[in-house]
Amino acid sequence: MADVVDSTTRSRMMSGIRGRNTKPEILIRSLLHRHGFRFRLHVRDLPGKPDIVLPRYHAVVFVHGCFWHGHDCPLFKWPGTRPDFWREKLGRNQANDKRAKEALLANGWRVGIVWECALRGAGKNIEGVAQSLADWLRSDAPLIEVRE
Repeated sequence: MADVVDSTTRSRMMSGIRGRNTKPEILIRSLLHRHGFRFRLHVRDLPGKPDIVLPRYHAVVFVHGCFWHGHDCPLFKWPGTRPDFWREKLGRNQANDKRAKEALLANGWRVGIVWECALRGAGKNIEGVAQSLADWLRSDAPLIEVRE
């Protein structure tokens, strides 16, 4: 299937997609702050440069977009154009995510992953996501994954 826009327009559109300060990430930060948690952002010294780092709880939170991290949910759909490129790209992203998570856990960090599908769409319990994260941060559990 051919692209519906020319390559210059597509390039401009793709360059507008950012990896930091996305709407889901800002929402999670706002919810955590409202629950009284204080944090640092995008710490480069840690594997995977976590979106949110809570040093007091020795915990990190990644906010993953379902497309860019190849999540198996209704928000993810394989692109029709350049399938080989996208399979390699998303496979590489998933491998990087796994490597970062394992390295953080091995170094004693607790890892939380919030998927975009838990936050988007009608009828989503946003406050429930925030409460799950807050409960996890106050516990000793090493890992939480919040998904649809």
